[in-house]
Amino acid sequence: MMTNGLLYVVATPIGNLGDITLRALEVLKSVDAIAAEDTRHTSGLLSHFGISKKLIAVHEHNEHQSAEKLLMQLNAGENIALVTDAGTPGISDPGAVVVDFVRKAGIKVVPIPGVSAVITALSASGIAQNGFLFHGFLPASGAARRKALDALKAQAVTLVFYEAPHRIVESIVDMTNVLGAERRITIARELTKTFETIHRCNLADAEAWLQADSNQQRGEFVLLVEAAAIKDADEISEDTLRILKLLLADLPLKQAVKLATEITAEKKNVLYELALKLKTDQ
Repeated sequence: MMTNGLLYVVATPIGNLGDITLRALEVLKSVDAIAAEDTRHTSGLLSHFGISKKLIAVHEHNEHQSAEKLLMQLNAGENIALVTDAGTPGISDPGAVVVDFVRKAGIKVVPIPGVSAVITALSASGIAQNGFLFHGFLPASGAARRKALDALKAQAVTLVFYEAPHRIVESIVDMTNVLGAERRITIARELTKTFETIHRCNLADAEAWLQADSNQQRGEFVLLVEAAAIKDADEISEDTLRILKLLLADLPLKQAVKLATEITAEKKNVLYELALKLKTDQ
């Protein structure tokens, strides 16, 4: 009986080729074919490491059709590596559709971890807040972008975005207007590359910093915006605080917060942080 092949999801460098893992190289050398976002780009990567493999184009415009072809090859027993131009497939890059399709067909998917621009930027930012929310790319149009930011502005976690160079200034302006000029932002560009830059400032100063040097508007960006400020207990109404305390006395924290949110219409993240503080104080 023929055994199905494996789909390997392989992270590749976002700039510095030295960041590729030994395991990734082993997989790329051993598979029968490599599904790539841009076959020309991946050819350069493979050539650098002396690897020659059949390449299959899998990009955002043909991902559904390519998934069906890849499934046929996997069912025939071939092992295939899935890569994008840089970083981890499926993280604001093609790949998720293929992975979902082959998993539903019962094919084993094996992740080969490595570089991710999100984690790279976070690790060098010095941000020590309660987790992060990775949004990826904001909408290209101004109105849609501002609407998306408005929906995120109350989040009590670090907000992480990708942005393209031709939209970086207008996106920063919208972030300043919607999220608040006093919030801090870390602008990380060209990570792991020759002109890598990691700059921290308030949103109020970010546009001027970008405009002062046009070179800082080039490359690919990861933007990390600090979390929304959490209300202190003295900013919460006495009724809301009383309700939360009563619920916490008899219910687990998450359930108490859920009910308090429904009763008071206060934001869930605000009550959750307050509940944690009340539990700690006890």
